[in-house]
Amino acid sequence: MRLANKRALVTGGGSGFGEGIARAFAREGAKVAVLDINETGARRVAGELGEGHVAIACDLTNGKAVEAAWETASAALGGIDVVVNNAGWTHRNKPILEVTEEEFDKVYAVNVKSIFHMTRVCVPAMRDAGGGVIVNIGSTAGLRPRPGLTWYNSSKGAVNTLTKSLAVELAPMKIRVCGIAPVIGETGLLSEFMGVPDTPENRAKFIATIPLGRMSRPDDIANATVFLSSDEAAMITGAVLEVDGGRCI
Repeated sequence: MRLANKRALVTGGGSGFGEGIARAFAREGAKVAVLDINETGARRVAGELGEGHVAIACDLTNGKAVEAAWETASAALGGIDVVVNNAGWTHRNKPILEVTEEEFDKVYAVNVKSIFHMTRVCVPAMRDAGGGVIVNIGSTAGLRPRPGLTWYNSSKGAVNTLTKSLAVELAPMKIRVCGIAPVIGETGLLSEFMGVPDTPENRAKFIATIPLGRMSRPDDIANATVFLSSDEAAMITGAVLEVDGGRCI
């Protein structure tokens, strides 16, 4: 097992990519703390993973809530070796001037500020433990932006960049930081990303822009995250891995 004896915390783990990551980690031997603002989803996933895994309801945009969740997860698992910052949100695909300030604030709070909060609690613990791994789920939207999602694109650009900056700053502490940039995926946010009527015809148009001919799936992102979190990737830090079927070429 590639993650045997590892203890991992996965944000947004109650559905979509996060659920796929949590399941893959458990399959590879890790004990997982599933964090999600949707407590029902978190409990479902952790329960299906089995004994030794834990569900924690957490609003990741709230610093105090993140501190409390970290303490709960650390106590339940006996420490945390890997943090996956997966939780994400988007405004609907639409013209830039139609995006409200409330929508903008939520996108940045969930996509960027949540990583700020998590970094403040996980880095001291990992430093004191002699190292660790952080994987941030960015997006191809931050590498190859397209109209209609400007503020979401920019938030994921921030995630991609902060991943590299954290990697450099935390390397002396033996903390590796990597990122993953998925192409549009088959998750609950798909209709928001599409913006246009979510019809088979419109999906086909988007899929035609992906050389490998399909959207990403949770298992695609999960498998990449397992690798970057494992000892097999011990010399990799600061990388933002494009899991995009060639979309960014």
